[in-house]
Parts: sequence; C-alpha cells; structure tokens
Amino acid sequence: MVSHILAAGYSVTVYARDLRKSKELQTKGARTANSLKELAEMSDIVFTMVGNANDVRSVLLGPDGVLSGLKPNGVMVDMTSSQPALARELSVEARQKDCWAVDAPVSGGDAGALAGKLAILVGGDSKIVEWLSPLMKLMGTMTYMGEAGSGQSCKIANQICLGSTMVGLAEGIIFVEKAGLDSVRWLDAVRDGEAGSAAMRLFGDLMVARDFKATGLAEYMVKDLGMAEENDAAVTALPGAALNKQLFSGMLANGDRKLGFQGVVSVFERLNGVS
Repeated sequence: MVSHILAAGYSVTVYARDLRKSKELQTKGARTANSLKELAEMSDIVFTMVGNANDVRSVLLGPDGVLSGLKPNGVMVDMTSSQPALARELSVEARQKDCWAVDAPVSGGDAGALAGKLAILVGGDSKIVEWLSPLMKLMGTMTYMGEAGSGQSCKIANQICLGSTMVGLAEGIIFVEKAGLDSVRWLDAVRDGEAGSAAMRLFGDLMVARDFKATGLAEYMVKDLGMAEENDAAVTALPGAALNKQLFSGMLANGDRKLGFQGVVSVFERLNGVS
C-alpha cells in the first residue's frame, strides 16, 4: 500500500517497531522516524494499520502517540478493522486538537493491496475525505460511507457476509469430498453459477488444496465477528455471525490462529472425521 504512494511521487515517512520491516520501503525512497510522535511531527497525514482496537488506541492516543505530535489540520487515517465507537472517539479527540480523524478499513487482502485494488470503506468529515481521495485511489476504490465510525460499521458488515460465505464454501467442499466427487471439478462447475462469489474465486482453490497461507488471518476474522456481536447499533440478533465466530474460533483452539481463514475447512474436517 505504501509502495503505491511512493511510486506516485509522494514524500513518505514510515515508522515500524522493527526497522527491518521497513527496509524495502527505504530502498524505494521512504524516510524513517524513530517514534510515533516524531512520525506525526514530520507528516501532514498519518496512515495506520495495526492489530486491534487496543493497538489503535495506544498508537493514536497514547502519551507519545500520533495525535501528540500531529500539527493543527493534520489528519489521522486509521485503516485497521476496529470498533465504530473508537473511530468516533478518535474523531472527537482529533478535533479538540484542531486535527482530523478518518476511519478507512479495507477489504481485499494481500492480493488487493499488492495490485492497488483494495475496497476502502471510509467514514469521517466529507470534505477531508474528498481531500484524501487522490491518495486513497492509489491503493484501491474508495467508498465514502458517512460520518466517523461509518467505515468501521461497513467493514464489520463485510466480515459478516465474508464469514458466512467462507463457512458455506468449506461445508460445500467437505460435502463434495465425502460424496466421492472431484472437488476441483466441482469448483469449476459452480463458480460461475449462483453459488459463485469473489470469495470462491479467491479462496476455493486454496481450500481444496488445503493451502492455508495467511492472506487474512483466522484470528482477525474472529476479532471482526466478535465486534459484530458487540456492536452498538440497533441490531442485536446476529445468529449467523455468532455461529461463524464459533467455527473460526475452532481454528484458534486447534493452534491455527496465524493461518489464513480459508483454513476453516479444517474445522469441518475434524467435525466429519476427515483426516
């Protein structure tokens, strides 16, 4: 994602706790900062993408975090999949310092990031979002969803749909294999029909091959579906999301939290006694 911004000629400064992780970006022209506060002091716009809501709070609102060093009218763009309520809190805290906060979680995985074809789901002040759009378009397709927190709510809904699709795909593959059919041929037969989906095109072959390389981590799917259960919206009955969270949690219980979430097919293998 950063590489696309560098390639467009922008001046970029990066911070990583392990500087080795930024070596490739440095070879492409990125400068480095020694702390989050220093990064913010050197930047007009700070993009962040970390693990969870606690990380977001620490990185952005901590004593030496991004907001502590951001200049007036600076913008924080958090691309972590996080809590809508926290995104709204960030917006309030930023405005108290004459700064701005935008929530912009993404969908599309590693492949979308590398190709610059992520779906970017954005919440925040509409004029600030419009000002950011040239940068966003370098990373993918931006959709403005509304006020602060709206991008995060959109991402949670995306994960509810994706989780159900992945579970259905895994069940279908196990059923086909137990029925004695060729699962590769089955995928070819149905991928362009009503059961077909982007998830099937991206993950179907990986599931069949039992290739669980990390594109989207199982532990993050559990985190995202957990946020759906804990949401502060009017929807209180989400039985599908709750069930799917339990199934993906089976991967974590089996020690597979760092594998790709297409590994949920392994949970169905265990349930069906498939070795």
